[in-house]
Amino acid sequence: MTLLVPSDVLHPRRPDEHFAAEAEAARAAGVAVALVDHDALADPDGDADRAVRRVPEGSGVAAYRGWMLRSERYAAFAEALRRRGVEPWTGPEQYRRAHELPGWYHDLAGVTPRSAWTSGDDRAGFDRARDELGPGPAVLRDYTKSMKHHWDEAAFIPDLADADAAWAVASRFRELREDVVGGFVLRRFEHFASAEVRTWWVDGECRLVGPHPDTPDDLPATPPDLGGVAPLVAGLGLPFVTVDLVRREDGEWRVVELGDGQVGDRPSTIAPAALVGLLRTGEPTPDNPGERRR
Repeated sequence: MTLLVPSDVLHPRRPDEHFAAEAEAARAAGVAVALVDHDALADPDGDADRAVRRVPEGSGVAAYRGWMLRSERYAAFAEALRRRGVEPWTGPEQYRRAHELPGWYHDLAGVTPRSAWTSGDDRAGFDRARDELGPGPAVLRDYTKSMKHHWDEAAFIPDLADADAAWAVASRFRELREDVVGGFVLRRFEHFASAEVRTWWVDGECRLVGPHPDTPDDLPATPPDLGGVAPLVAGLGLPFVTVDLVRREDGEWRVVELGDGQVGDRPSTIAPAALVGLLRTGEPTPDNPGERRR
């Protein structure tokens, strides 16, 4: 396994500071590290081949740990790697399925808040999604991200029955987000009673449980019950994902987010070596060079 991390913008031969500790831990564990140009990858007109020019040709399977990429840009990234004889650990369609809520929602519908979404960010589509979800409070986001730090103005909708007030929140979300991914997503508001937990899964198995990056020092007293979630996550067939869970007021653990593990932020209280250990479980074994270790 080769670990790919973004290069520093000002010092392109160094890892981006945010991922430098993981790169150092990888090298200490004997994992090869290569740098990629995230800005070129994220730019819709960027040259993906140039962005991966520092990745050694024919270097086997590569896992990315870096900033989020839109699904179409990740696809360009993956194809550029393949032209260098490097196979991305997570393929483009797998990345989209994990990274965008419509890709995973139906499989996890029983353990996550009820949702409806649009294609695009126009008022007519928003109103159709609002009618589909029905009256009551909701949380607004797009396919990949919310604006939860602007809760009252761009995330929480007290009642979807109030069409103009709901659209005011959507309009503010669109203004702040600037580049809406996919469309609007409306999620039924539920009352939660614990801090979020971020779990890390490799080939459908939970390998690490820790705090959410927003609350790195806060873990619920009771570990999450993964009994109802585990078979659903395994059924997605995805190589590396994060699943964020929180305990609802009635005691049930709910999935609030699923994401591609390559772009999931690591809480500061999780050691870089622990995450590198997860990546190493995806390496081909000597006896089965084409299969991931399970």
